Amino acid sequence: MDAQYSTVVHFPPIMVGTPGEIFCEENLEEAQAVADKHYGKHVELTRETDVLDTWFSSGLWAFSTMGWPDKSEYLDTFYPTSALVTGFDIIFFWVARMMMMSMYMMKKVPFRKCYIHGLVRDEKGQKMSKSKGNTIDPMILVEQYGADALRFFMAAMETQGRDINMSESRIAGYRNFATKLWNAARFGEMNECKLRSDFDEKLAKLSVNQWIIAKAKQATQEVTDNLNAFRFSEAANAVYQFVWGSFCDWYIEMIKPILYGEDETAKAETRATFAWVLDRILVILHPFMPFITTELWNNTCDERQCKLINAAWPKDENFETAAMDEVDWSIELISAIRSLRAEMNIPAGAKLTVYLKDGNAQSCANLQTFNQIICSLARLEKLDCFAAGQEISKDMVSGVFREGIILMPLKGVVDFAAEKERLKKELDNLDKYLEGYARKLSNPSFVERAPAKVVEEEKRRQAEALENKAKVEEALQRIANF
Repeated sequence: MDAQYSTVVHFPPIMVGTPGEIFCEENLEEAQAVADKHYGKHVELTRETDVLDTWFSSGLWAFSTMGWPDKSEYLDTFYPTSALVTGFDIIFFWVARMMMMSMYMMKKVPFRKCYIHGLVRDEKGQKMSKSKGNTIDPMILVEQYGADALRFFMAAMETQGRDINMSESRIAGYRNFATKLWNAARFGEMNECKLRSDFDEKLAKLSVNQWIIAKAKQATQEVTDNLNAFRFSEAANAVYQFVWGSFCDWYIEMIKPILYGEDETAKAETRATFAWVLDRILVILHPFMPFITTELWNNTCDERQCKLINAAWPKDENFETAAMDEVDWSIELISAIRSLRAEMNIPAGAKLTVYLKDGNAQSCANLQTFNQIICSLARLEKLDCFAAGQEISKDMVSGVFREGIILMPLKGVVDFAAEKERLKKELDNLDKYLEGYARKLSNPSFVERAPAKVVEEEKRRQAEALENKAKVEEALQRIANF
């Protein structure tokens, strides 16, 4: 494109005839042809002179927006600023010119740091363009999923040096995340979990409360460090994993027996801990989801100034790792037992007995400390360490867990003949699917002509089928001798 005759790149357009009659085309020849057609004869084209290059004026932005050339309070306060955030595609057009103009006019640099982010592209990775028709109106996404979900998506996807592919399914996922947080806060409200001015989180006695407090402080440190280093995606994912995983999925489930129990001292500590952790979540999540966090904060501000944005950011906190390690061990064991149940197709309502064999002293101690929680969340009737010298019965299936082995007696729980038949049928079906995937992916015509997205999807399905086949074969091996 010839920039001299195009307003697209902000150079003077071609003006012809009387003032006000302007023809804008991509080059001089096209402009001349349009003008000659309009007037029915050859006319002389004249360049407009009363214009200013947009990037020239944008180069003045750092100081001209704050009262310059006059002295002003804004100019003294906000110039120079700390950081500039911009896309990589206008480094030359804007960033370089702003630096040069500021050095020339103000005699000092306009900013010390420049964060260069990627571009937002469509789901296929193409640059959004009106001519392609692949642009997305952010207000429509806000209407569908909420501003917080869209904002969190942008932060979670923002990795230095990488463009963002717009994905409505991911935005919908972050809307679900907001709903998860809202429901967690509602759970706390229903169970009378209120802030206590006299609560000192460092004095919590229950292991599960010590664990979530330590996890909250650990997540805070991760979010803080990543924000300070401009690693926005890692900061967003740190708070996401803590809120959804540690707090909602595990802590709430682990404290239900306490909240529904008879120990009033334990209930009081747990309620206060829940409220303290929820408060911490609202603070560290606020930069990413300001609307829902403000709303939830306002619901709990009876005894304090109700301004979340002014809340102090926690820093330099120490936390114990002992309780974290013990509860993390319990969570891993619960997950391993659940996985073994799923692989053996054991009904959800079946109450099982599970033994831990070859565990060390700490594992056996953890087994006793968290016995009630593990049995409740893994749906067990009994959980114990396997006694030394005790014989392993033929109806026991096993699974590896850390330094030990999980043993699960299934006599009277599983019909081994029917289970073998079911697993063999599933294995046959997986082999048929894998044969089809292999046939497609080994066909040069399909690989070369099919859209890349379709080929990648076939590869994903093949990998998933291979993974499932390995699990089925392992399950069959466990019950081969039954």
